[in-house]
Amino acid sequence: MSVVTLPGFTDPRKKAYLNADGADRPMRSAIPPETLRRARAYRLGRIRQQLALHDCAAILLYDPLNIRYALDACAIQLWATHNATRSALILNGGPAIAFEYKGMEHLMADLETIDEVRPNISWFYGVVGDRIDRQVEAWADEIDALLRRHGGGNRRLAVDKLEPLGVAALQRRGIVLVEGQRLTETARSIKSADEIALMRWTIRVAEAAMARMYQHSVPGRSEQEIWAELHYENIRSGGEWLETRICVAGPRTNPWYQEASDYICQAGDMLAFDTDMIGPYGYCADLSRAWTIGHTRMTNAQRDLYRTALEQIEHNLSVIRAGMSFEEFNRRQWQIPERYLANRYSLAAHGVGMADEWPVVLLPPDAAHQHGGGFEEGMVICVESLIGEQGGRESVKLETQVLVTDRGAERLDSFPWEEV
Repeated sequence: MSVVTLPGFTDPRKKAYLNADGADRPMRSAIPPETLRRARAYRLGRIRQQLALHDCAAILLYDPLNIRYALDACAIQLWATHNATRSALILNGGPAIAFEYKGMEHLMADLETIDEVRPNISWFYGVVGDRIDRQVEAWADEIDALLRRHGGGNRRLAVDKLEPLGVAALQRRGIVLVEGQRLTETARSIKSADEIALMRWTIRVAEAAMARMYQHSVPGRSEQEIWAELHYENIRSGGEWLETRICVAGPRTNPWYQEASDYICQAGDMLAFDTDMIGPYGYCADLSRAWTIGHTRMTNAQRDLYRTALEQIEHNLSVIRAGMSFEEFNRRQWQIPERYLANRYSLAAHGVGMADEWPVVLLPPDAAHQHGGGFEEGMVICVESLIGEQGGRESVKLETQVLVTDRGAERLDSFPWEEV
């Protein structure tokens, strides 16, 4: 089926990224099932490696993204981020148990990562009300019994996120709690070749969605209408959600972090966005681009912003390599010109997998607050730039997603930059 071309679709390089199956068909992944099965086994193995390294009997997971990473168990993801209704217990040398919202247990029955599915004992106030004290005790008894049965006497339990009542209930049973986010973030930071294959497909869907956005970036459309094109391609092609709503135009690009609104885009406005897209297989495509509404020729001011942002991206890509400490990168990364310092972005690069992840690499003016560590082979990193002057009319936001190798940074996305 041919694609209906809207007025203003002027760049044949971008048109090539449209969904090849047509405007009215979802994109279909050709990734074989064994790739996903290997990725699942690798991820669960990474969690268990961390348990052994930190001498923990088990890890209790409530973050839906950590549950997805460890078990590929996926249901009501966004609702579960603010309602503690699903959890997982991964035992070191024991079973992997999924605790699911009552009535959803059958959804996890065929996952090879899960040894047992149980109904989750919920104890957040919105569901149990004044029965919360009774519920939390029943929940803690169940966790305690599983640790005694499978922990070999080890009472150290890693936890990624837990409300105070749950912390106290476990501690009353003599369970030693270990901060679990360090374990999960470290495990998630190194991707297997199979994970990269899954991520490349999410990025392909994101790039088709960006092509739709480009196609619809015409005067008279609102920021929200243009942003909806990203949602549309992602959801119909098996993706899941967008973490933010940052798609803005003209004067709403500066200062940054404003979100999509009913602002009607004008010809020549700079449009800038950050996908933050959780796509197929639960992987994230975190990409930023900027172009003019109506694809008009950039003004001199717009061109200067864009060239500067692209210079930052390209310089920092040339610096990154496996084995480099974040401290060394901070010394060698691109230096922000004085006039852009006040409106600088919050970071230069960050990890990405099933969402934005550890590490976060800061900009030179903020290097005193940089955490330790360094780039490792197999990390996927997003390299970012935001360029705009304080009090200026517009900003340009660019971002690319790369695999860290022993040869440097290998870009995973290829959607074209603007020609300036």
